[in-house]
Amino acid sequence: MPQATVHLLRHGEVHNPAGVLYGRLPEFHLSELGQQMAQTLADHFRDRADQGAKIVYLVASPLTRAQETALPTSQALGLEIHTDRRIIEAENHFEGLRVTKAELRKPKHWPKLVNPLRPSWGEPYKDQAARVRAAVQDARAKAIELGGDGAEAIMVSHQLPIWATRLSAEGKPLWHDPRKRECTLTSLTSLVFDDDGTLLRVVYSEPAAALLPGASSTPGA
Repeated sequence: MPQATVHLLRHGEVHNPAGVLYGRLPEFHLSELGQQMAQTLADHFRDRADQGAKIVYLVASPLTRAQETALPTSQALGLEIHTDRRIIEAENHFEGLRVTKAELRKPKHWPKLVNPLRPSWGEPYKDQAARVRAAVQDARAKAIELGGDGAEAIMVSHQLPIWATRLSAEGKPLWHDPRKRECTLTSLTSLVFDDDGTLLRVVYSEPAAALLPGASSTPGA
């Protein structure tokens, strides 16, 4: 079977003036800067395609911010956006709240804070990694079906599921310090597979790095 690459693309900056952890809530749209980020990624992929890259399959989480991030790439490459719920944001007890120290001190939240290794406040890391890795394998197979050897797929997802998937792929513990995730807005975590579907390597890049200074960074977004 031919080789293939699946790019896990984190969505762009979201308009979130209240600073809440928006999680899976609907109608959280990209900010103006987020739209610029999405267009920058579309330009990046179009340039690569012009240079011979076979980018043939595009998938996005059903959440608004992921769909809006995928749209410019869809238009640039002439690809349909396929929606896959398996790459959606993680479930989180604190969804819709401003996660401040004062909020975390409230007794009603304490039962959700007992085990940060799982984590107890939301979907287990292992479950996130399992669902995303299954979706990645399906996207890999579809890309090969459409483009043959060297084909590439793009999957627009969210920081925590992408990071959990990377840790899992690299054989590392899934628990971690959220402040140390290497997964900025519109970054690419690219999974390169050999001809039998075995992961060869993970390549991380930030095509929109010039737009990151000053961007919001709501935890868990």
